[in-house]
Amino acid sequence: MSELGLQHGGVKVGAKAGATGTKRGSGANKRGVSFSANPVLNLSLPRWRSRLLLVLIALAFLALIARAVYLQGFSTDFLQRQGESRYARTLELPATRGKILDRNGVVLASSVPAKAIWAIPDDVMEISKNEKISLAQREQEWRERLAKLPQLASLLNLPLTELKRKLQADRSFVYLRRQVDLDVAEKIAALKIAGIHERDEYKRYYPEGETLAHVVGFTNIEDLGQEGVELSMQQALVGVNGSRRVIKDRLGRVIEDMGSTQPPRDGRDLTLSIDTRIQYVVYSQLKQAMQQHRAKAAAAVVLDVQTGEVLALANFPTYNPNQRSHLSGAELRNRVLTDAFEPGSTLKPFTVALGLEQRLITPQKQIQTAPGKLTIGTATIGDAHPHGWLTVEEIVQKSSNVGTAKIALQIEREVMWSFLTELGFGQAPRVGFPGATAGRVRPWKSWRPIEQATMSYGHGISVSLIQLARAYSIFARDGDLVPLSFQKLNAGGQPLVTQRVVSAKTAQSVRKMLEMAAGPGGTAPKAQVIGYSVAGKTGTAHKLGKQGYENRYVSSFAGFAPVGQPRIIIAVMVDEPSAGKHYGGEVAAPIYSAIVENAMRILQIQPDIPHKTEIVVPAEVLEEGV
Repeated sequence: MSELGLQHGGVKVGAKAGATGTKRGSGANKRGVSFSANPVLNLSLPRWRSRLLLVLIALAFLALIARAVYLQGFSTDFLQRQGESRYARTLELPATRGKILDRNGVVLASSVPAKAIWAIPDDVMEISKNEKISLAQREQEWRERLAKLPQLASLLNLPLTELKRKLQADRSFVYLRRQVDLDVAEKIAALKIAGIHERDEYKRYYPEGETLAHVVGFTNIEDLGQEGVELSMQQALVGVNGSRRVIKDRLGRVIEDMGSTQPPRDGRDLTLSIDTRIQYVVYSQLKQAMQQHRAKAAAAVVLDVQTGEVLALANFPTYNPNQRSHLSGAELRNRVLTDAFEPGSTLKPFTVALGLEQRLITPQKQIQTAPGKLTIGTATIGDAHPHGWLTVEEIVQKSSNVGTAKIALQIEREVMWSFLTELGFGQAPRVGFPGATAGRVRPWKSWRPIEQATMSYGHGISVSLIQLARAYSIFARDGDLVPLSFQKLNAGGQPLVTQRVVSAKTAQSVRKMLEMAAGPGGTAPKAQVIGYSVAGKTGTAHKLGKQGYENRYVSSFAGFAPVGQPRIIIAVMVDEPSAGKHYGGEVAAPIYSAIVENAMRILQIQPDIPHKTEIVVPAEVLEEGV
């Protein structure tokens, strides 16, 4: 069977056939015939394809060479920037915010070094990926790190749950707390918790605390002014931050300084017109009055007659700008500037001054005020006490509503409106302070006789306390209205640009009337000060509610001292006294007296009347109408 085979295509297949074929092949090779000559295995390629492939490979190499030449020869700046972006960082060098000082150089606000504590959450909460130590060591380090979190929370004054919430955030950077004191930051650094970092910054500190809160104001966490002078003088105080280029490693550590540094430009120091000594007197007197009269609020302002500088400004309730975690709107309100109220009888001197300027009256002209009431149309106004015939001087001294209304009704409405506007009422004072109110003086064309009459004694018109104090400068400065300033003015600098409102003769006549009003026979004997002559006017105004005027009052007093050569103007307001007294002569006048007494000593003003002067308070103090 081994020799048998199958016939297939003329070829005998089998053992012998295989042997025969091999033999033939050997013979073919001997004859020089190639194995590839077999037509099945013979594959021929066109020459242009191989040449095209060679050209394409050559072009690719040329493109790579051109790209390399371009990158190395023409794009070095681009490559340098791309490289630096991987390792170079620009560190911000914060500028120091300018200091705020009082007129005598006492620091009212300054920036102190602090730290911002921040974290990379993954570095804190996850196991380290450092393969140089064993997994067991990494797990032990992780447990120790988590065990320190309660200490960290305590130092940051954060609940542990709040700290963990921040560290579990899906972020690569998170602030844990800003403006941390340096001693606390040192204790945090001593914990050596991986992923917890710190950066330099500043925090604002206010040495005078709540005493000057409404003047100085405060800044936010980003060191931007939010209230008071900090807000109004933001551009001058803030300065310009600098920068520094450094090289950092992958762990964020600075390993080299690149030498490109732009130094910061610190903010400008600011000197205010405020005298902290007088400010403290005003603050303490308001605080005492608030407690004594159980009032809703109180405010006072002191002006320098000669320059228009604000020497003191205080409000209650107040707040501590160093601790602002629980602030309310009532505490933030700078009532001297932002609250408009009906001034009551403190407006009567202006009505009388306009009557004198118009030559409708003289100081000694007598006006009948009996029977203490005056009916105008369907409305009736009245005095607290009937007086009968009174001179114009006595109308101011006794604070007669009827007498003042009769004077006002002789004045043309437009003239009276123009005069009130010229005094600054109905216009926001230009003090560069945020939130200063304009008050309200209605257009004269809409005035009815009863409205003109009531406006003459301070009802139907609203003003701010600082507007009222400034308006009183026309009596203290012989008719001039002085501009106000919260910044200290340079002695011997440019002269003040004042505005003449009334004549010196009129101003001096009204000044005498105001001295009488603050004297024994007037409505404010409690405004007197031993050794100094004083002048001023009380005000008691009902507050307007939903149902009209209610039995709630604003008690006020505005005046100046000494009378011969006035040096300071003081305006005081107490809102809703509720301890049984509400007249301005009983509530606001004593505050004025205490401020004058202390301010005269602080400013070293010599007494202008004998020290034996006694303050005489009648058994029944005559008060102005309400």
